[in-house]
Amino acid sequence: MTSIPWAIVLANYLDYAITLVVAVLALLAVFDCLRRSAVQFERAWKRTKTFWLALTGGAAVVSVFSAVFSTLALLAVGVPGTGSLILMLIAATITGVYLADVRPAVSGESKNPGY
Repeated sequence: MTSIPWAIVLANYLDYAITLVVAVLALLAVFDCLRRSAVQFERAWKRTKTFWLALTGGAAVVSVFSAVFSTLALLAVGVPGTGSLILMLIAATITGVYLADVRPAVSGESKNPGY
């Protein structure tokens, strides 16, 4: 191990765990957005499918790249690297808004398409 203080190492591992969770959730949001039709977004009074696909796709790219680079640092140095935490916060916010607000509205709309 390195001579890095234990508190910094602990913080790096916590950041790494958060990065992995955000990456998985962002990929889930992208795949969910891909399988919905554009009409479902319009009927649920949400922004367009293209808008949400761009946002969730960007969040997924940022979080997956951060997870990959943190993993490479973990393998090389023994301590995971920390990415840009502000970008991870933005990616987590976008993913959270999609999963908590847009996804239920769009999936609830598909149960009664003629209503």
